[in-house]
Amino acid sequence: MSDKNNLTHGNILKTLIRFSLPLLFANIIQALYGAVDLMVIGKYCSAESVAAVSTGTQVTQIITSIITGMTLGGTILVGKYIGMERPEDAKKSIGTTLSIFMIFSLILTFIMLISSGVILNLLHTPHEAFALAHKYVLICSLGIFFICGYNAIGSILRGYGDSVRPMMFVAIACCMNIILDIVLVKYFNMDVAGTALATILSQGFSMLFSIIYLNRHNFLFTFRLKNFRIEKDKALELAKLSIPISFQECMVRLSFLYLTAVVNSLGIYAASAVGVASKYDVFAMLPATSIASALSAITAQNLGAKKPERIRKSVAAGLGIALAMSACFFAWAQISPESMIKIFADDANIIEAGIPFFRTCSYDYLAVTFVFCLNGFLNGYSKTIFTMISCCFGALALRMPLLYLVQHYFPDSLATLGCVAPAVSGIMAVYTLIYSIRLLTSNKGMK
Repeated sequence: MSDKNNLTHGNILKTLIRFSLPLLFANIIQALYGAVDLMVIGKYCSAESVAAVSTGTQVTQIITSIITGMTLGGTILVGKYIGMERPEDAKKSIGTTLSIFMIFSLILTFIMLISSGVILNLLHTPHEAFALAHKYVLICSLGIFFICGYNAIGSILRGYGDSVRPMMFVAIACCMNIILDIVLVKYFNMDVAGTALATILSQGFSMLFSIIYLNRHNFLFTFRLKNFRIEKDKALELAKLSIPISFQECMVRLSFLYLTAVVNSLGIYAASAVGVASKYDVFAMLPATSIASALSAITAQNLGAKKPERIRKSVAAGLGIALAMSACFFAWAQISPESMIKIFADDANIIEAGIPFFRTCSYDYLAVTFVFCLNGFLNGYSKTIFTMISCCFGALALRMPLLYLVQHYFPDSLATLGCVAPAVSGIMAVYTLIYSIRLLTSNKGMK
């Protein structure tokens, strides 16, 4: 492993920034990736097609959440053995991770092919858009193998200490997706099938490109059939790390689907305002999610190398950077929320409905930064059971009951509804911070 991939020495701030910036750019590209599909459909297709892609995307996001949650286990496992300077164990971990995900992708594909209609019914998909949404989900389900491979390779590289090449592979997928979207939808009139095909073909191409590229550039693991083996001990380690993370991602996603249902009951202007706010949530929280991913890899490597002080300093630096960046969005939402809304909607009713919601929900930009960054550290420290319990508690015992109470007692108050997210994140931040401080200051396991 080259020095630039080693996260266990050098200036901590420089290491953190150098590693997290490509992650941030990759996350921005991913956010744009999803927006392009809807933009192209909205420009060249009917309202039914827009509704179909919007609903179908909710389903595919659940699948992606399951996959990305599980692939984070690969990041942690590979990072640990790289930090311990045990390359053979790292190679076995990579082979095991990729082999398991190949099998998992086939099982998940089968499940989605037979249950996609049921899922769309549970989401109350509009009748006019149901057939198109079903087609979209079925096509995307046929590309689950590529989604798994695409994400698994990226997670392995991050554990190896490389965040630049995953960004490059994401950028390739994004550029190809944009081109295929326009060609298949505009020129071949394939409607939602075109945008679904664009998604899976671009990810498939990126996955194959990454395999060829890594094989030609002397990567630690060689992509040959004989190297795809499941080592029992590595599989058990991966399961202990991956399953809790994946489960928590599902629970969080389900709680936000409930929020969508609550908001839809408040009328078109309220739903539109909250929809605009959700777009800003993604971008405002990108610094925290990027730093969290970096902290997972940095913690895993330094834990393996037995360098607790670097972990402590990395967590402090990461929190400081993420808070400073998220604070910019918070200040914007407090000073001029109407200017944020106008970027996406000019309707005066949407702007009027959105201003109080933006002012309250934007406190979550700050509170959730603590949750994301600390969970990133805890996942890298292999405390995935804690983060699973914490996130499930936040989603099921806090967010959903609070949403129900607000809907019942304050049915017309978007400002009150906007308080739910920061309240939940604030509570989670307090107990996660207490647990993290105890872990960081404890001598047990940190030496």
